[in-house]
Amino acid sequence: MAPVGTFDNLDPLPAQVATTRSTRYTEWLASTVPFIPPPAFTILKLMGDTKKLPSYIYLPPDAVERQAELTRTGTYDLLPSEARWRERYDFLKKKGYRLRPRYHPKWKPSWTGTNLDPEFCEDSVMLLNPDVIDAVRERDGYLVAIKTVKKNGEELRLSQLLSSLKHPSNHCVSVIDVLEDSFNPTMSLMVMQYLRPWNDPELTMVGDVVDFVSQMLEGLAFLHSHRVAHRDIASLNVMMDGRSLYPEGHHPVWRGRSLDAIEDLVPLHRIDRSVKYFYVDFGLSVRFAPDAPTLVVGDVGRDAEVPELSSTVPYDPFKADIYALGNLFDKELAQVGIALLARPTLLTGSSKKYHGLEFLRSLIDAMKRQQPSLRPTADELVALFQDTKKTLTPSSVRWRLGSKSEPAYERLLYDTVAVAKDSFSQLRRFVRPT
Repeated sequence: MAPVGTFDNLDPLPAQVATTRSTRYTEWLASTVPFIPPPAFTILKLMGDTKKLPSYIYLPPDAVERQAELTRTGTYDLLPSEARWRERYDFLKKKGYRLRPRYHPKWKPSWTGTNLDPEFCEDSVMLLNPDVIDAVRERDGYLVAIKTVKKNGEELRLSQLLSSLKHPSNHCVSVIDVLEDSFNPTMSLMVMQYLRPWNDPELTMVGDVVDFVSQMLEGLAFLHSHRVAHRDIASLNVMMDGRSLYPEGHHPVWRGRSLDAIEDLVPLHRIDRSVKYFYVDFGLSVRFAPDAPTLVVGDVGRDAEVPELSSTVPYDPFKADIYALGNLFDKELAQVGIALLARPTLLTGSSKKYHGLEFLRSLIDAMKRQQPSLRPTADELVALFQDTKKTLTPSSVRWRLGSKSEPAYERLLYDTVAVAKDSFSQLRRFVRPT
């Protein structure tokens, strides 16, 4: 594959050349597609003479100069929070991890001197979270996430401990490597498996919800069995390994785009694939010694609705975890939440978010009991949901996850189409061409 450092020596693509892949663009694309071996990419390079890139990635003539001016004035420059990763590019590369071309010390925008729209150039994509960056493990092209954490801090210690516990019920993010930060001796770089938000793409079938709830309960029971309370369970701290939904890969930041950020992707349905969900971010977590009292203080965590949170009155963090997870299920699956009516002063809530999830109600209600002592343990919730799943028929778990906000006629149409598509998909699995 072409080294990223060759960017500085490449000739720009003339603006009038809008029909073939430029050498510069091809070299850049090669550096961002680690999953395609060199022989296959050679074929892609040859395709440049016979196959055009999509026309929508090119700017119209009257927009080229305006875009060039935006580039010159720094619109696409690295953010201050990104600059520190550029400083660590060479260090990480020596350790076997390659950041995207944008963070190469000699990076120049790949669209400079061309009529390519930066919107469809991978190296225009800015980092969303300054503390976490994606990278490729060079020896095998495996996508990872690198997070800055306090050296010898509790988050690092707990993350490594939980990652070391090899068990099918372990739903804690896997730590692959830990590097000393060469620029900040008080920090470490924790290398983890790359994950994406648990609800991106959205769940589409009742069975998706069943699997998600099952795994989250199983993972919480595992966590609690090792006397670890998460203390920050919320939607942003639950993620998934979605590789099976995107067999050809996807861009690590623009997750709905292809690796080169050119094409919008359509994910496969998760109900027929292996998708695993994970708890992440153990920055507030606590582990108790055997037989030690399990009480804490602290009004902490993303979920401020946990009723017992207090900075002065001790409470059981395990029961707080139960409430927080139940609240996640409630808000993300069972309720639309608070919505504005025609008059802005009027608020309403408690509307069902999805049809067909009534079976979750008793589980959520038990998890969200105001009195912590009345909430079931994680193990009890696993058993309770196992019993609930036995009441679901095979056809019901494959039913489309329809929104309550859909008009009746839309719901009928979408349900009909979903049944037809799923039936066809099931048929293809059993009928082989002769």
